[in-house]
Amino acid sequence: MATTRTTPENIDAYIAAFSPEVQAILEEIRSTIRKAAPDAEESISYQIPAFTLGGVLVYFAAFKKHIGFYPPVRGDARLEKAVSAYAGEKGNLRFPLDQPMPHGLIERIVKLRVKQNLAQASAKAGKRRS
Repeated sequence: MATTRTTPENIDAYIAAFSPEVQAILEEIRSTIRKAAPDAEESISYQIPAFTLGGVLVYFAAFKKHIGFYPPVRGDARLEKAVSAYAGEKGNLRFPLDQPMPHGLIERIVKLRVKQNLAQASAKAGKRRS
């Protein structure tokens, strides 16, 4: 028999569903993302927290032994190398819960995604004007 998960109403509701220890980690990740992309909007997408700015910046989710962080890092070789230790299948990142969260890396990833999304939006706007 399949179980159904209910979609949380917002990121606060998503975080509230976890143990206090995991809640603290999720709030720190949320704060790191907010600091790196203060204009991003919070939402729930695919039943997990998402931040958007000119498209999806990042998603994150808590699992039994790790925090999943999506989408895969692309477009910055140095950053790709820095996150390679956390890469799971398909390139999505897995930050183990029994290790300190790499907030510096998370911040770098979000800033790269902001830059990529804004460049993509600018390119689309340029095409429309042509």
